[in-house]
Amino acid sequence: MMGLGMRFRALVAAVGLLFLAVTVDAVAETKVNSVRLWRAPDNTRLVFDLTGPVQHSVFTLSSPDRLVIDINGASLGSPLNVNTSNTPITAMRSAQRTPTDLRVVIDLKKAVTPKSFTLAPNAQYGNRLVVDLFDNAADAAPIPVPTNVVTVAPVPVTPVDPPVKLPPAPAGKRDIIVVIDAGHGGEDPGASGSRGQREKDVVLAIARELQRQVNGMKGFRAELTRTGDYFIPLRGRTEIARKKGADLFVSIHADAAPSAAAFGASVFALSDRGATSETARWLADSENRSDLIGGAGNVSLDDKDRMLAGVLLDLSMTASLTSSLNVGQKVLSNIGRVTPLHKQRVEQAGFMVLKSPDIPSILVETGFISNANEASKLAAANHQQALARSISSGVRQFFQQNPPPGTYIAWLRDSGKIAQGPRDHRVNPGETLAMIAVRYQVSPATLRSANNLKSDELKIGQTLTIPGTELAAKE
Repeated sequence: MMGLGMRFRALVAAVGLLFLAVTVDAVAETKVNSVRLWRAPDNTRLVFDLTGPVQHSVFTLSSPDRLVIDINGASLGSPLNVNTSNTPITAMRSAQRTPTDLRVVIDLKKAVTPKSFTLAPNAQYGNRLVVDLFDNAADAAPIPVPTNVVTVAPVPVTPVDPPVKLPPAPAGKRDIIVVIDAGHGGEDPGASGSRGQREKDVVLAIARELQRQVNGMKGFRAELTRTGDYFIPLRGRTEIARKKGADLFVSIHADAAPSAAAFGASVFALSDRGATSETARWLADSENRSDLIGGAGNVSLDDKDRMLAGVLLDLSMTASLTSSLNVGQKVLSNIGRVTPLHKQRVEQAGFMVLKSPDIPSILVETGFISNANEASKLAAANHQQALARSISSGVRQFFQQNPPPGTYIAWLRDSGKIAQGPRDHRVNPGETLAMIAVRYQVSPATLRSANNLKSDELKIGQTLTIPGTELAAKE
């Protein structure tokens, strides 16, 4: 017969084995299944996809530089394979420290400043652990940012006549700065088309083409909020615009709609009293939830305290919103020349990305990527070029009439060297494009570009936009 001591030890061992089995089973419920990586200009983002919630801690080591991530309550579900080229990361390895603790070690080329947080599941992803590796300022420059994340056909450049000669800008006459924001990016793909088109790719291609066209206009300079496939929080996008000294902020999107039959482009400006239509409200809610996808979280649309909000709204929001509606209507009218419109007027909604009280801001929905026909058009380089041209035409027309003081365009207008804004011309019988160009002292190519004409053929009664001479290309 087994002695009392031996029976006690056997019972303790059995309980221990049972506890270990329960612990291992519990760990098996939370797996780290994969890791995704995005490179931004000043940081690298790692996103670990999890099957459940975890606790974690992060710390750095030096000589050599390493980042250690301890993920408690998890085990490795599959190898963590990721392309680390053009990042500060040289290698990534992992080991199960205990049945309940996974350690991930990231070998680094140089020291970084880490920031980490977890995200709850949403409509697109499950639980995630996000680790941002911020470059130290002195070391950020040597690491290039990938710019070839979107593959599109080369954009054909329409041949132009010799540009109209403009006088050189006097010293101190600056360019008008247009900041172009390609929506979504990184782990936030935006909406998807039926053939796998992703909003983040389409809008980045359009934004790049728009930048090219704006930079081709003398007296203008375009900047992008993002140049590659990485995520920027909504509030961060307007901060970039402010740091770049934006005179106008243009956010480009290609959203989805509850109905696959919905079609047409839209232009939005901020509304401080709510959305002007159910579609506007639905779209605004969708875009504002983007921050939850990207990881900023807890974003309130009412992001100003009452005193500050009152001062800003009284002193600048009224003027800024008026300008936003003005430029928005010009952009919308031009877009209507190249694609159907969802609404014939500028809509207003509470988009977070438009909440910059000191910068006129518009959001351009270039079409519904959830509509199969529009998705195919949006992915085509020639349609992207036409959309960009229509947006740049509206922007140019607005600043012809409202040039910021101290700019080259304001100097041209005030010195009487350009027309005081765009005009409309109704085509009469017998008139040709060349005749109209001579009448208004612009080149035929300028007229073609301003009106998105594919040929010189005109129709009687057709209305042409006659721009000012600052349409000339930069020399």
